[in-house]
Amino acid sequence: MSLYGAAKVVIAPATRLVWPQRVEGVHHVPARGPVILAANHLALIDPLFIGVACPRPVRFIAKQELFDEGTLPKRALARALRAIGQLSVDRRPGQSAQEAMDNSLDVLRGGEVFGIFPEGTRSPDGRLYRGQTGLAWLALTTGAPVVPVALAGTERILPGGRRIPSFNRVGVRFGEPVDLSAWEGQAHRAGSRRAATDAIMAAIAKLSGQEQVPRFAASVKAELPRRS
Repeated sequence: MSLYGAAKVVIAPATRLVWPQRVEGVHHVPARGPVILAANHLALIDPLFIGVACPRPVRFIAKQELFDEGTLPKRALARALRAIGQLSVDRRPGQSAQEAMDNSLDVLRGGEVFGIFPEGTRSPDGRLYRGQTGLAWLALTTGAPVVPVALAGTERILPGGRRIPSFNRVGVRFGEPVDLSAWEGQAHRAGSRRAATDAIMAAIAKLSGQEQVPRFAASVKAELPRRS
């Protein structure tokens, strides 16, 4: 058994006990070969639930902040993520983009499952924000199928200001791979990357039932202090 498998044997039952999961559509995840799981992003703990629900090992390129062990809940999350082989990336200017792309390509070229949150950051209000086109670049460059994933209920587990996680039911839905054939071989074209990314985000919205917002979540978050 792999280290990931051994860790999942321990982590998955404990996670399901604390946060019962309703999982749908796992048959949409190909049994072998490279796959991209593109999910909405509601909470820091989202990678854990996707990893538990997916029948195959999933690798995420996670921001370093997720591995902060400042509090007990954060420490538990960081250690769980490390145990199932997640990778951290430095998000300081000039550090993250190339490193993240190189690591992502390595995962997919190795025939593994790569998990990504195309919004780039957690939704500030539960709506689904515009996707970043690095997702489409990866898909069109590698030819890996993109399976949309919709999470529900994770935002209630550890909302801002709460130190002790709440015990809520969580939903994880996997959808049919998104048809990107219209943009095959066009990873170098910005317009094609945008159109393909928008198609993926529309598939996530259909699964999640979220309202779509034609803006980037990061830009909306940047405005929040000025609004308060």
